[in-house]
Amino acid sequence: MNALVRYIVIGCYHLWYDFRIEGKENVPEKEGLLIACNHRSYADPVLVTMPVRRPVKYMAKEELFKNKLFAAFIRGLGAFPIRRGAGDMQVINDCVDRINDGNNVVIFPEGTRQKENKVGRGKTGVAYIAAKSGAVVLPMGIVFEGPKLKFRTKLILRVGKPIQPEEIAVPEGDRKALNAAKARIMAAITELVEGDGSDGGDKKQDL
Repeated sequence: MNALVRYIVIGCYHLWYDFRIEGKENVPEKEGLLIACNHRSYADPVLVTMPVRRPVKYMAKEELFKNKLFAAFIRGLGAFPIRRGAGDMQVINDCVDRINDGNNVVIFPEGTRQKENKVGRGKTGVAYIAAKSGAVVLPMGIVFEGPKLKFRTKLILRVGKPIQPEEIAVPEGDRKALNAAKARIMAAITELVEGDGSDGGDKKQDL
């Protein structure tokens, strides 16, 4: 995220929401992370970048880049366009390339927003990207009550313990291992969202 845009956005979030981060100490110093998080709102792509070292990248549908001013804004936040109808492997390879270039890449494995603090099944793409890139996976959980964010909503971002590449290794063509890796990642996210948040560390921090 561009430094100026980052600080402006962080300030706005703290003014608008009752916002805090838990488990910030779990963020690794290294870059080239795959950040996997549940999906609650349109604010999520910005939220997950706050405790993580730059650069952070996340995919956004190509249509959002038609307006030049808005495109410049979301590019400043780390967005890169994904063309609708593009093959799954093209999207996966795009993410892997960015990770290998040292970027931290955000993915929302559920693929769609949830209306409550429950985590969906998730898609295997997150495990495939993790396995192909060899990246450390950093699970996160976004928690707030109600279907939508409102003014002064109590909003928590929980950062879990990193999942090392050897924990979710997937031999080429091993579908069972791929599903197991996805389950491991989704279980970590679910614990952060639906559990007591203990996997995110004991410290409660403001950014």
